[in-house]
Amino acid sequence: MRRFFTFLFGTVSGAIVGASVALLIAPASGEELRTRARERFANLRDEIQDAYETRSAQLQAELEEMRKRRTPEKIA
Repeated sequence: MRRFFTFLFGTVSGAIVGASVALLIAPASGEELRTRARERFANLRDEIQDAYETRSAQLQAELEEMRKRRTPEKIA
């Protein structure tokens, strides 16, 4: 268990150091990077929303088709 926590600590530390170095040597200003990140996040959110709506409509259509094909059971 101790080895796992040591590995986890090393991984998190490495990620923090890597992100810090990347921000320091980036060719753009902090504000520009934040703007780009916001735009990318907004684009990703919109794509996910579109995919959700498309898939939801497909599933609704399939459900309606299944309901149409379903034969009513006879009541004795």
